[in-house]
Amino acid sequence: MGDSRSKPWTFLTSHARVLILISQNPNIRVRDVAEMAGITERSAQRIIVELEDDGYLTHEKIGRRNRYKLSTDATLRHPLEQAVEVRFLLDVFRVEGDRDPVTES
Repeated sequence: MGDSRSKPWTFLTSHARVLILISQNPNIRVRDVAEMAGITERSAQRIIVELEDDGYLTHEKIGRRNRYKLSTDATLRHPLEQAVEVRFLLDVFRVEGDRDPVTES
């Protein structure tokens, strides 16, 4: 095996990071999502569209900004995790004092 320090890796995908960031701030700008997740704005926008297309979130346009709503009862995609609802993933990353993420009714 090669040197693990030569190619840094993380446990979470960019999709998970974007979803977590949106759960922490439903009014977050794509630019801020990209910066905080360490990805390009184009990648952040693509991921948001994919999450919307697959039913994990929706957005409402308020002026020039988006306000996101999460579908926290949606389940994770991988067959080994498909019984786990998104809410449980987000709970792990909830910062003390954060409100519950805005969810769809």
